[in-house]
Amino acid sequence: MTPKKLLAIFLLIVSCNFYFSQEVVIKDDKVLLDGKQILKAEKINVAQYSFFTMKNDDEILMYKYMDNETPMYQDDDYFILNFLSEKTKVESKDFTKIANFMNSRKGMEKLVKWLLKERVINTEGELNPDRVHVFKDKYDENITERTLR
Repeated sequence: MTPKKLLAIFLLIVSCNFYFSQEVVIKDDKVLLDGKQILKAEKINVAQYSFFTMKNDDEILMYKYMDNETPMYQDDDYFILNFLSEKTKVESKDFTKIANFMNSRKGMEKLVKWLLKERVINTEGELNPDRVHVFKDKYDENITERTLR
C-alpha cells in the first residue's frame, strides 16, 4: 500500500472514533452527556462520589475508593461501585478504567463513560438491571470476601 492510502485509512479510523465518542462532563454537580444533563453527582469527599437520577432524585450509584487501611501501601487498594437500586456491589483493583492523576472529577467522568460504553447506564441516565449483572460478572473481583481481617 502506498503511504497516501495508509494515511487515508488511518484518518478514516480516527475520525470514526471521534464521531462515535460521547463527551461526558461533570460540572456543578451535574453529569452532562454531550451537553444534556443525565445524572446528578455529589462529591462526598476525595474518595467517594454518589450519582442520582434526574426523575426522582434516587441515589443509584455510589463510588468509593478503599485504601484497605494501609494508606502508604497502594498495592492492596481497590474501588467499590455500589449499584444501590439493584443491590449489587462491584469491587475491583483495575483502576485503568477510571484512573486520573489527582483529579477525582475527571476520574468520575471516565467512570460514567465506562458505564455508558458497557450499557450499564443509558443516555437518559437510567440503570439497565440486566447489564448491571453482566458488568458484575465481568469486573467484580470479590475483594472483601477474599481479604483476611
